[in-house]
Amino acid sequence: MTDERLGSADLHIHTLASDGLDGVEAILDLVESRTDLDVIAITDHERIDAALAARAIAAGRGARTEVVVGQEVTTLGGHLLALWIERRIKPVRSLGDTIAEIHDAGGIAIPAHPLVPYPLCAQGFVLRRLLDASDERFHPDALETFNPTMLGRPWHGRVVRFAAAYGLPGVGNSDAHIAESIGVGRTRFPGRTAADLRHAIETGQTHHEGSFHGTSGQFGVFGRQLAKYARGWRDDLGGRIRGDSTGRDLGYPGGRIRPAGYRHDEERLG
Repeated sequence: MTDERLGSADLHIHTLASDGLDGVEAILDLVESRTDLDVIAITDHERIDAALAARAIAAGRGARTEVVVGQEVTTLGGHLLALWIERRIKPVRSLGDTIAEIHDAGGIAIPAHPLVPYPLCAQGFVLRRLLDASDERFHPDALETFNPTMLGRPWHGRVVRFAAAYGLPGVGNSDAHIAESIGVGRTRFPGRTAADLRHAIETGQTHHEGSFHGTSGQFGVFGRQLAKYARGWRDDLGGRIRGDSTGRDLGYPGGRIRPAGYRHDEERLG
């Protein structure tokens, strides 16, 4: 390549649709104005509607940053990032079966904040068993070797060593639940596009960068999440009582309507 600058990506971002605190338009505004990210992935828990909306909005704007559709899938073996998918991946199954489904769907599977001794994180013995399997459909494609949260910080070195020992590419992500945290962790790769990034992951040409969060700030985010859940419960209950087919805000145009789904400006209801 003639351009020496490496691309920059953040592949683990949450929105209002799950446990994030910002909608997709606010996220896209921040990414375009305050970061040099070439690629982002929206990875809400157990859903892809906001990710699909973000991709459509970014494309409609002619945004500099590409959006990859993703999902953070809860498995019986820990949280798993499903990237480059077009349909929701069913949660609460074995880690191996979920990885295989992501591959069958044409996606890439990356365990999130792995090796932390916590039920939401893939453990080393589970990953070793999958990596030793003869069927590569069960092999993770990379590891999240940098996650700036309280889950990722103490075990960062262990994850980096594990990835190196098993020849797994490493990616860095923010695991952002507020827009301001996007890009705090990132993946560097040759190229600029989402296709370049995918090729870099598949060929082991990525590396992570980032800085860790302070503990006090994360507790502040948790408090804001609790307040959001209370508002969402109120809005869902209010919609049912009124019978007006509305519910909590999922953070994209059409996200208050039930059934929810992205609506272009001319199609918005209410």
